[in-house]
Formats: sequence, structure tokens, C-alpha cells
Amino acid sequence: MNEAVRRATRASRRATAARRKAQGFLNRELSWLDFDRRVLGVAEDESVPLLERVKLCAIVSRNLDEFFSVRVAGLRGQVASRVSRRSPDGRTPAVTLTDIRAKVLELKDAQAALWLDGLKPALAEAGIRVAAVDECAPRELRALTKRFTREIEPLLTPIAVGPTAPFPYVPSLALNVGVLARTNGKNERRFVRVNVPDDLPRFLEVGPKGTHVPLEDAIVHFLPEVIGPSVAAHGVFRITRDADLTLADDVDDLVEAIEDQLSRRRFGEVVRLELASPSPPELLDTLSRELGIDESRVYESPAPLGLAALSELAELDRPELKDSSWKPVTRRPFPARKPGELLSQIRRRDLLVHHPYDAFDSTVEAFLAATRDPKVAALKATVYRTGNPSATLETLVETAEEGKQAVCLVELKARFDERRNIEWSRALERAGVDVVFGVPELKVHAKLAMLVRREQGQQRRYVHIGTGNYHSSNASIYEDLGLFTADQDIGTDVADVFNAVTGQGTPVGFRKLLVGPWFLREGILHEIARTTQAAEAGEHSAIRIKVNGLADPETVEALYAASQAGVQIEIVTRGICILRPGVPGLSENITVRSVLGRFLEHSRVLSFQTGDRLAMWIGSADLMPRNLDRRVEVLVPVEDSRLRADVTAVLDALAADTRFAWELGRDGTWSRVRPEPGTAPRSAQEVLMTRASKRAKKHGRRA
Repeated sequence: MNEAVRRATRASRRATAARRKAQGFLNRELSWLDFDRRVLGVAEDESVPLLERVKLCAIVSRNLDEFFSVRVAGLRGQVASRVSRRSPDGRTPAVTLTDIRAKVLELKDAQAALWLDGLKPALAEAGIRVAAVDECAPRELRALTKRFTREIEPLLTPIAVGPTAPFPYVPSLALNVGVLARTNGKNERRFVRVNVPDDLPRFLEVGPKGTHVPLEDAIVHFLPEVIGPSVAAHGVFRITRDADLTLADDVDDLVEAIEDQLSRRRFGEVVRLELASPSPPELLDTLSRELGIDESRVYESPAPLGLAALSELAELDRPELKDSSWKPVTRRPFPARKPGELLSQIRRRDLLVHHPYDAFDSTVEAFLAATRDPKVAALKATVYRTGNPSATLETLVETAEEGKQAVCLVELKARFDERRNIEWSRALERAGVDVVFGVPELKVHAKLAMLVRREQGQQRRYVHIGTGNYHSSNASIYEDLGLFTADQDIGTDVADVFNAVTGQGTPVGFRKLLVGPWFLREGILHEIARTTQAAEAGEHSAIRIKVNGLADPETVEALYAASQAGVQIEIVTRGICILRPGVPGLSENITVRSVLGRFLEHSRVLSFQTGDRLAMWIGSADLMPRNLDRRVEVLVPVEDSRLRADVTAVLDALAADTRFAWELGRDGTWSRVRPEPGTAPRSAQEVLMTRASKRAKKHGRRA
């Protein structure tokens, strides 16, 4: 065999191996869209209260906006720069973009049909009528005219394109009315952009009978009053721009660099043009030419654009059209009468809370407020996203004002919250809080809070490690776990995490925590390998994982190896999953499900069983390359057997859900789980709500 033949043979073998490997992975981007389709599936479920369905329909649009501004923008950037890197499933960026477009079109068609044929008529039956202007009664039209004159017209600024007027700037995700206006009675037409103000309600209530008119419809109706009688044609449109931030590793001033990137974001590349159909072909041609895009970026829809605004209708005061209210409970030993009493309870035994079943204010915020104890000398906390106002920030300010050490580790690069984080971090600095921003190449995503208290001549650390942000509003709708402990090894590890980031150093090791980006990947792979070896030795082994996303190829390959060794693996992932379950000889011992519901499943749990030994971790990290390699993340072991049983009960409830659960098939399709014939659907979240209520009632705690 000559050398040329040998090279060709080796190349063929490599290509075959790569093809086989690619068949073991699903595409990350398409998996993201599958999640949106599952959310839309719940919105289509008529057994769900009407306004909850409307809210879910809005969430799908909001998710798609982020998907295009970040993920699609990134793929287009790779295509433009001729990046040849393939995804784990073997797709190139260009191929993925083609598949994305097809899937988005299917999703948008389903969403439009849901709104036009399902939700909109159902709302009308319930007395919430969304109507075009020409469907308004005379009384409603008079009310709309008055409102247009007083509130809307003063905010409109028509901008025409001409020889001395270039095409105007169009903000990302803002609604616009594009007008083709006749020029001095000639056949020529001039493009005019009319803004749709974003500081007004999207749905204008007119009259006493619950009729709502879309803001853009009102503007279109009154166009002759805005730009005169020269309107020849018009259409509603919006664009989506690249919103990702790119920071150099060696920036001198992180805040200044981010502010500069935020300014650049306003003029990011256009990755999507949406048009309300039907739209004049001439308008599409004008927009495509001026924005520099081709037809692959154009999406037309018969439904209103920007359906994320449906959240306005979902917030209407109609409790009979929503889920029954849920008030979180306070479990023992919360609340404590005095800050010192709470810390004494934590010193005796680790405590676990599960939001939103457990109250946030009487647990996490009560822990932070324990800095008022005279013996507490310091408070350190990480903040990724926070509400406004925020008890966490207020506690930091109070701590500094009392002359105690207050340290806040702020992540400025929390996507779409960058400007808000800059503003309140400056306010914290003015109050005397030591604010640290970390380093450009790493996002600080860990959820940590630490109190330092003087006790018997030494400093004792008390810590909270959670899976969610210190955000009270999110805590009412996000499902998250949090561990309180006074374990000194864990406390020292948390202190080392803070020191590594504030001092921009590299830690040499940790005692109990798995901390990214330094030892997290290594620790997770070690646990998977340990269960694999136990299974190979004939010992019963099992892995249970609950995450928001599973997209790390190395972790998936380790799970495949564990499956082949006989490890039973259960995965619950809310969103992305590139693992292909149930493939003979590869992953036949792996099941993957996704559970939705009234709360957003957000906690991360990793559980590894070998014989009688159970190792369990909770924390901030998803199983994705960015979390394992490019973020400061923390997983903490749950060592108390009682608390492990609590977390196991959560996993068991999710595994038994037949109400809002989907299972992933080996072909990459998701199928909704249905209850056995003759049995009622079982919702994991309803089970956990009932359990929390019974526990509170048993112990006389408030609900």
C-alpha cells in the first residue's frame, strides 16, 4: 500500500470515527428551541388557567429574543469569520443556522395559531377583548382618539429617508411602523420610520368593557394625522441585534470596558428582521437593503410581533383566570427571634431550604440580617442578579454603616443586567461597601454569603450556598435549593473562593467544595468515574442529575461510559440537552426528562450512589463548558443524611411527574409523559407544595 493510500485510509477512519461520535450528540441550539416548544406545549394545554397560558406564550417570545440576540448572533459571527469549528454533533455553524430557521418557523407558526385561534378568542370570552381599531365601538373609538392625542402622539417622531436624510437608527427589539409615503404626488415613494413608544402600555384599554387595542394598531390608524395623507403603504416591523459582549482579558478598567460594550451593543449587527404579515413587498425590499440582510434573517408572522408584551395581559387582576395563589411557608427552625439564635441553630446542624416552597425572607434574608448581631464582624456575598429594592443590598449597606466589614463580589457581566449592576455597585461603594468586580475572563456565578462571628476567642464562619440568585422576586417563581452550614472546612473553602477572586489568585485546592473553573470539572468526572468503577465491580451504582442545561461533551462521554458499565442514570434537565439517551450499546441505561410547571425549575443537584454510599452536591453550576471552565461556580456536598433525604424526595417527585413532564427519545424528540389510564395526572410541584403546607401546619408555622 503506497503512502497516498495509507493517508486516505487514515483520513477515512478518522472521518468514520468522528461521524459515529457525532451521532452520540444532539445539537445544542436545536435543543434550546425544543425547550421553547415544550413551554408552548403547556400554553396550548386548556387545563391550565387562561392567563397562565398567556404568560407562557409571552415567555416563548422572550426566550426567542434572547436566543437570536446571543446564540444566533454567535453562530453568524462564526460563519462570517469562516470559523470551521464544528459542534459535538458534527454540524457546522452554517448547517445549524439552516436547521434553526426551519425549526423557528415551525415554532412561530404554532405560536401564531395558538394566539389567533386559541388564546385571543378565549380571552374575549372571559371579557378581555384584544381588538383592532376598526372593531371598536363608537364609544371605544372616542376614548382611543382622546388617549392618542394626549398620550401617544406627543411621543411619536416620524423620520423620513431622503437625499439628505440617511436611514434612521432602529433599536433592537423595539416595535416600528414602516411607512411608504408618496412624494409630492409622484409615483416615487419615500420610506418613513415611525417609532412605537416603549414606555407606554402595549395594549391600550379603551372603554369600560375590557377592550384592549394594540399600541401599534392605534398608531397605524392615526398615521394620516402623524405624517399627512401621503401614506401609500405601511407595515409593522422590529429587528434583533447582536447583544453579546466581547471583553479583552487584559482590560485596565472592567467597568469602563463594559460600559463601552453596552454602547456598542446598541449598534450590533442585525440578526433578525420580523414583519407583521401581510407586509408590502416594497417595504421588505427597503428594509432588507438598508439593514444589509438577506431573506434567511427575515421572519413574517400573522400574529402581533413581540408577543413578550402579552405579560401585560397576564398581569391583569383576574385571579379566577390564574393559578391559585401560593404563599411560601417557613420551616423549622426559622424564623429565629434573635439573629444569634439562628446562627446557633446552624452551628448545631446544617439547614436546607427549598424555594419557593420555603419563604425567602424568613430564611435567606434572615440569615443575612444576622449581621446585626453584635458579635458578627463581617459579611461577604456574591451578587449576580438582584431585585430593586433588595434586602441583600440593604443589609450590605447597613453592615458597612455599622463599621463592620462588608464585601460584595459583583458580576458585572450578568447578561442584560450589566447596566443595572454597574449602577447599584457604585451606590454600594458610596455607602462604604468593598465592591469587587472579579476578572474579565471569568464570570462569578457562584451563590455565596458568609458571616464571620467572634466566638470564644476565635472567628467562626457561617455560610449560605445556594443554587439561585439573592433576588427576592425570583425566589417566588424560581425553584432553588440553599444550604446553611457552620462546617469549618466549608467555611474556609468559601473564604478561599472570595480571596481567589478578590485577590485574583489561583487556589491550590479546596477541602470539601467543588469550585470552578479550577477543580469543578475534575471533581464531577471523578464522581462519575467512581460510580463507573463500582458498577464494573458488580456493585449497584446510580447517578441522578438535575440541571438547567447538559451540553458538555466530556461529561456526556463520561456518562455514556458509566451507562455501558451498568450505572443507572436519571437526568432531569429543564432546557438544553445534547446527550442522546436510550441508544443500545451507548446509553441504554440513561433516561432524560424535562419538568415544567408554575415555577421555573432552577436548582442543580448531582447525586452519586455506590452501594450504601451516597455523595450528593447542590450548587450553581450547570453541566456546560462555560460553567465548568469559564465561570466561578461552587458545588457543596450535602452531608447530613436527613437533608439528603429531603433532596432525594425532590428528585423522586420530579421522576413521578405525569402532569408537566417530557421524556427525550433516542431520536432526539421529546414526548409528553401521560398518566396511566384511569389515574389522575401528578404534578411534582403540586406534590411539593402540599408537602410544604403539611409540614408548616404540623409545626405551627405560618404559611
